[in-house]
Amino acid sequence: MNRSEPIVRRKLSDEVFARLKRLITSGELQPGDDMPSERELMERFEVGRPAIREAMQALSNMGLVAISHGERAKVLQLTAKSIIRQVDGAAKIILSSSRDTLEHLKTARIFFERGMVREAAEKATVEDVQRLKATVAEQRAARGDSETFISADMKFHTQIATISGNPIYVAVSEAMLGWLKEYHTEMLIWTGKEQFTLTEHEEIIDRIEKKDADGAEKAMIKHLERSRALYVMNSEK
Repeated sequence: MNRSEPIVRRKLSDEVFARLKRLITSGELQPGDDMPSERELMERFEVGRPAIREAMQALSNMGLVAISHGERAKVLQLTAKSIIRQVDGAAKIILSSSRDTLEHLKTARIFFERGMVREAAEKATVEDVQRLKATVAEQRAARGDSETFISADMKFHTQIATISGNPIYVAVSEAMLGWLKEYHTEMLIWTGKEQFTLTEHEEIIDRIEKKDADGAEKAMIKHLERSRALYVMNSEK
């Protein structure tokens, strides 16, 4: 073997992080458990406080622990949502620096949601449909209040994802909606486009209720293709 493969000495905090992560992934520490105190960890690993704090922050960034001021960190239950939330910051930076990336996200959302709404049409129960109708009623009552109206809009799409029973669908849907919300303009209110949204949501519910997967997909594409113009870069507002 001719290729050079030097051994790189790891930072103390990296080694502490690896050991703490092993305690969690091995099951020695369970979701809901308190992490050992900083002093206990310093004595156990024979390192200083900075290495412990840096390692704990890395665990927090991964969604493995929750750090609260004045209390011991707690081990978290890893979920699809907590994993995907880890990329929130990076995703928003990429979106803010590239108009093309925002357009790619809009297109990806349409591709993703057309599949989700087909599953919803196949799997929705009477209770699922009633929940969707209640959310549209919330939207109708919130006309003129952009923040509440948009929140109900996001809830509607997340509910469709939830019908699938797949938590990864729900996590991805919430992430996409959260990223896009940063670029939602107020034109929804002053151009009267609220009623378009309400009518389109009602059409989607009608297709879901009738178990019409093809019709639901067409209604969703129509809705998202029209509304994609509501999401623009700050420089365009």
